[in-house]
Amino acid sequence: MTVKLGLLALLEAKPGKGNELGAFLESGRALAAAEAGTVTWYAFKIDDVTYGIFDTFETEDARQAHLNGEIPKALGQVGPELLARDPNIRPIDILAVK
Repeated sequence: MTVKLGLLALLEAKPGKGNELGAFLESGRALAAAEAGTVTWYAFKIDDVTYGIFDTFETEDARQAHLNGEIPKALGQVGPELLARDPNIRPIDILAVK
């Protein structure tokens, strides 16, 4: 396994919507588990309004499949209700893995 690509998405909840955003992210695990090309998927909380997703991939095709998959579609549906602004999604290169 050569994990060399990732995505980092930072999400800011609207005031009072942090718990709902966290619950949404927890439910996303099942969608990520169904993606053959997604090697790892993490949803995390930084503070009461700042959340994120970090996932890894072996190939660019797998990363693009994820970006065009069910999790971004679901986020697009709940985003207007839960998010203070558009997600900050950044493709990243993995430099080292343990």
